[in-house]
Amino acid sequence: MDLDLDVAQVRVFVRAAEELHFGRAARTLAISQQALSKRIARLESLLGTELFQRGGNGVRLTEAGQRFLPPARQTVAAADAAVAAAVGKERPLHVDVWGHLYAPMRTLAQVAGRAGKLALGHGRDLPSVTTALLNGDIDAAFGRVHPPLPAGLAHRLVRLEPVDAVLSAGHPLAAEPVLRPDQLHDSVLWAPGALDRLDFLHRFADRFGIQHTATSVNLGLAHFLAEVAEEPRRFSLIPADVPLPQVPGLRSVPLADSTPLYAWSLLWRSGNGHPGLDGLAAACAEEAGRSRWLEYDPTRDWLPEPPTSGPGREPAGSGRADGDHRRSAGLAGRRRARPGI
Repeated sequence: MDLDLDVAQVRVFVRAAEELHFGRAARTLAISQQALSKRIARLESLLGTELFQRGGNGVRLTEAGQRFLPPARQTVAAADAAVAAAVGKERPLHVDVWGHLYAPMRTLAQVAGRAGKLALGHGRDLPSVTTALLNGDIDAAFGRVHPPLPAGLAHRLVRLEPVDAVLSAGHPLAAEPVLRPDQLHDSVLWAPGALDRLDFLHRFADRFGIQHTATSVNLGLAHFLAEVAEEPRRFSLIPADVPLPQVPGLRSVPLADSTPLYAWSLLWRSGNGHPGLDGLAAACAEEAGRSRWLEYDPTRDWLPEPPTSGPGREPAGSGRADGDHRRSAGLAGRRRARPGI
């Protein structure tokens, strides 16, 4: 059966399916709710099936709507790419980040000049960024990925960064040149938010038997580290290359013999055909090889989950560094000394 789909109708369907609320979807598209409802009704009439079940408590997708949503997203993305190609003006790749306490922009800054034209944003957290991806508001994202991820997204590991312990200068272990994670089991893990929402810190506490935890409010890195420094029993974890502010009474100590690694990944929507996605992935892979970003040895390192990629199309140039090379390098080769700490 040959049907000529109206892309405007398909775009309205995708946004309404993401919002599951016709009023909100209409506002994001800058049209009236009546216009949105008419376009969806025409699309349903063309397809000969209902895509939404409407009720007093809102709307939800029918089985046909659930089947239609993934290819509908691809149709909208392909239409946008076709328009950009026709007018000869490629729009920039819209990239967002999360995990701001750990400064994700410093990694993207190292590849941005080789990745084509980028438009950078500042997401709030992984759920808000995945929603923006699925809505088509952004093309890619960068941060720590952990399951479960919504269907329709894929990811590629970009960097494994060793993690240091930061603790008060009055901490009993502050003078140690290197620590094992299990030596911290009697200390208080200070977290910048509810621990059940901070997957990496939560898993670290479970794995290494950290018995005492406490939470703060994320008001920025300097404020957070000042809170760590003011109490002799507190510690937290910071990726080794994050530039730390000058905080009196703070010590940063490398962790070894199960060195925690913070996994940074590139995340994108399956079916996104933006050519800049391949360029960004290739630039990340090139820098990973140059800077030894993907070194991992399970006998000396700890990851909450194995370093694997998600399903979906892999952007070009996203291969891992050679495994023998990763295992041959020592801990000192993949971190720099912190200035002023």
